[in-house]
Amino acid sequence: MNQYKTIFISDLHLGSKGCNSKLLNNFLKHNNSDVLYLVGDIVDIWKLKKGKWYWPQSHTNVVRKILGKAKNGTKVKYILGNHDESFRLWAKEYDLTFGNIHILNQDEYVSVSGKKFLITHGDFFDGITRMNRWLYYLGDTAYDIVLYLNIKFNFIRSRIGLPYWSMSKWLKKNVKKALTFIVDFEKNISKYCKKKNFDGVICGHIHTPEIKNIDGVIYMNDGDFVESCSALVETHDGEFKLIFWEEYESSTDN
Repeated sequence: MNQYKTIFISDLHLGSKGCNSKLLNNFLKHNNSDVLYLVGDIVDIWKLKKGKWYWPQSHTNVVRKILGKAKNGTKVKYILGNHDESFRLWAKEYDLTFGNIHILNQDEYVSVSGKKFLITHGDFFDGITRMNRWLYYLGDTAYDIVLYLNIKFNFIRSRIGLPYWSMSKWLKKNVKKALTFIVDFEKNISKYCKKKNFDGVICGHIHTPEIKNIDGVIYMNDGDFVESCSALVETHDGEFKLIFWEEYESSTDN
């Protein structure tokens, strides 16, 4: 069992076929922390609203593991995202808890070294989400199609002995508009944090794990458990690092 001060995971999308619940359950089994942040889009309410709810036993197992950690002493904080935004108004008006899990719209986090970080899902800094919601819903549908094709494509690759390959990650790296969107998002959220005197930000939303310095602001994105299967952790020594669990899964049991 790996022990950390804090683990940050986001964009699990429980309730959708995109959730990589097998690797997620394996990650939760082999990693523990004093604090666990769920940084938005944990449950995909959008899919429920569109009548595309998908909830196999493996998704229930994820919830049980998180609740079990909360019961056994891990301080669990759930930061709401745009796919689970239905709870945001309640979180603003009331002190919400669910099975020892504290539900928030955002939070402040102080690292071992004393730096102050804003914890937010990140969709408020995404111009498409804020100004063109219909376009974002359209993009979400297109993303589902890419994930579906990716699953079929990788099934064929596995049958002929080739490793996993992410179509959506390739598109993000090679399509100019996608790159511009990511850069603008990172700049917007970092600019806000600098204005509000945060040393950095920890977020999710764009499914792109990253640790970088942007104009003096420490930008950290924990990625997702749809494509990257990644998490951000802070060790008890104060080191922040990204973990890509697909790289470790083959050497751990399920």
